Amino acid sequence: MSQPVPLVKVSIDGQDVEVPAGTTIFDAAQKVGIKIPVLCHREYMNPVAVCRVCAVDVGERVLAPACYRQITPDMAGRKIETAEKSTKVRDSVKTLTELLMSDHPSPCEKHREHGDCELELIGEQFDILKPRFPKAPTRHRDDSSVVIAVDHSACILCDRCIRGCNDIKNNQVLGRMGKGFAARIAFDNDLPMGNSSCVSCGECMVSCPTGALINRTVVNKPVEEAPTPTVATYGSVPPEELIRLPLFDGISHAFLRFNENAVVRRTFKKGEVICREGEFGSTAFYIEEGKVDIFIKATFNHTKTRGGDGRGGLFGLVHRLTTVFESRKQDHREGESNNQYIHIDAPVALRYDNPVDTLEAGDIFGEMTCMNSYPRSATVTAADDVTVLEMDRNVLYILQRSKRSKAMLDDRYRRRAIDSHLRSVPIFSTVAQDPGEYARLCDLLRERVTLERKNNGELIFSQGDPADAFYLIRTGFVKVAQSHVGSEHVLNYLGPGGFFGEIGLLADLPEVRAHGVSAARRTATCSALDHVDLVKLSAEAFEEVLEQFPDVRRQVIELAVQRLKDTAATLSQIENLPLAEFLSQGLMNAQSLLVLDLEKCTRCDECTKACADTHDGVTRLIREGLRFDKFLVASSCRSCLDPYCMVGCPVNSIRRLNSREIIIEDWCIGCGKCAENCPYGNINMHSLPEKMVEDPANPGQKVAVVQQKATTCDLCRDVDGQPSCVYACPHDAAHRMSGKDLLEEIKLSRV
Repeated sequence: MSQPVPLVKVSIDGQDVEVPAGTTIFDAAQKVGIKIPVLCHREYMNPVAVCRVCAVDVGERVLAPACYRQITPDMAGRKIETAEKSTKVRDSVKTLTELLMSDHPSPCEKHREHGDCELELIGEQFDILKPRFPKAPTRHRDDSSVVIAVDHSACILCDRCIRGCNDIKNNQVLGRMGKGFAARIAFDNDLPMGNSSCVSCGECMVSCPTGALINRTVVNKPVEEAPTPTVATYGSVPPEELIRLPLFDGISHAFLRFNENAVVRRTFKKGEVICREGEFGSTAFYIEEGKVDIFIKATFNHTKTRGGDGRGGLFGLVHRLTTVFESRKQDHREGESNNQYIHIDAPVALRYDNPVDTLEAGDIFGEMTCMNSYPRSATVTAADDVTVLEMDRNVLYILQRSKRSKAMLDDRYRRRAIDSHLRSVPIFSTVAQDPGEYARLCDLLRERVTLERKNNGELIFSQGDPADAFYLIRTGFVKVAQSHVGSEHVLNYLGPGGFFGEIGLLADLPEVRAHGVSAARRTATCSALDHVDLVKLSAEAFEEVLEQFPDVRRQVIELAVQRLKDTAATLSQIENLPLAEFLSQGLMNAQSLLVLDLEKCTRCDECTKACADTHDGVTRLIREGLRFDKFLVASSCRSCLDPYCMVGCPVNSIRRLNSREIIIEDWCIGCGKCAENCPYGNINMHSLPEKMVEDPANPGQKVAVVQQKATTCDLCRDVDGQPSCVYACPHDAAHRMSGKDLLEEIKLSRV
């Protein structure tokens, strides 16, 4: 039978208190209402006594930490004094606080926004308005997580975040690294927080006494969307209600409390619009009840210039064309995609010939818009009365990283979305035509794939790494680059529906070995350009798919060989080009540069005027740009080696052909993201008057559509046999030529 714990009576600041032996001085003081300042300790944590701000005088040679020192039977009758009564203790605590504040921004983000930085509150208690000691150099800030900002300058190394992460949540992500002034908290093996295994539970943020770890809704609150006018009812969902929903099971209650207004429940009546294609947003939607229709309302047309009335340009010689929209059948463009599916920001892909689908309870849409602030890829309306949860980016982020929520979302993808996703990937298109074979493919992959998420800039694999997996892209964009001659060359940007990683897995095939691939190694470096969702298939599962589905094997090999040929052709040109700037601008791959001979050019600007006259007053070139010797490369689409215009298209309608020419597919929704991304201003948005078209979600009904499409230089096809900009030049100074031809001209001019 265990012995009862003896009670010990001590005096704290003149007040008697009797507590069981083993009780800490800090807890005993709290029992009688005496507040002892503390930074490294909380009642629910094991004490570590690293800050010593809680020092008290227990009548011994040195001061004792109240949070750690226990009251023992031999202390009976002992007089204990805190900073409130003892000058010795007060001077010690004040000096410690002053030293900590000299290494701390004042006010930090937390104190500036809420006035509750515990260090600065203690400083105010001891009248430390400005420390006597010089301020320490500012340390770096980590904003890689969209949920929590890390300010190392505000960190006081109290270890509360480490204990919250490892002892309370058992996530084992946080620790200390470095020595002396360089000592700091670190995530995993010193990774940025957003790239680490952190699940963003928020426990470290809640535990932190200062502004070192703070909710991003305070530091960088996302821009809120204007409420949709047709919303019937809406209201924020309190944390107490959210944690009862299966999707939020396991999410930290403290985190939800910090983000109390970040989840809004909205109710829509049948036919009401939830979001519109082309609009910029910052939220995602989770369907609680009901169904929604998701579709692309824009008509599938190209911008086309045709006709002419002989007006405009130099002496009226340049034809003025009319810009019209024509279907793919009327305006066939070589190299245009034959893919029958359009990838949108939802767990379904829309058929090209009927871009309408339905989402049901449990589905999430708008993830890419939410995480990357891209335009909405489709219009969504309520198919019946529907209730959705609209959530900000930090909430979606934590759902994607929480083990329970991620497992729920991943299971939803395997059960419902994988069928639609595989059907829209070109290498599976032949198999998808046979329902039985396609069902067998889906069943094979459903339990073999794993889902991975990568943050902006995060490496997926490096050139030379062992090839161990094949990847499909669900959302986001991936950069494929190759290191060569001491520099990086972008081979491609891949968006939703794209795939990569196949070449290294095919290294043992003679077709691939013939192009210089001799080992199962990565031939390029792939990295995330934004928040990317990947479907990963192991090398063994990939090999099994190729064995069981010969059509898939044939298409994969053909595409891998074509990619190797294109890369070899590009690198061959790079090796033979001597101009560094010419290389860095990617001009060797240009199909048609507008080159001005400055020895002949009189700066009359007729080329620019002719372009504007030809295209209803909207010029597609600017008489400025790179200069090489006596030549000026005017700003007109040059088919860049690094075409950033391709990144962020919500429906992946702008892409690069094998010839490196940029093409805009006819399903462009006119959001303007590519025009915004083009650093040279060579993509324009062209619009025609509003038009009434059939509503995809309600056959037989008409809706108004603003016809707007992205357009870039089309070389004024069918206009006098040559582009207007060249035709209008009165001094034979303007010429269209390839990058290779321009380099030859430069060489000749220097002879």
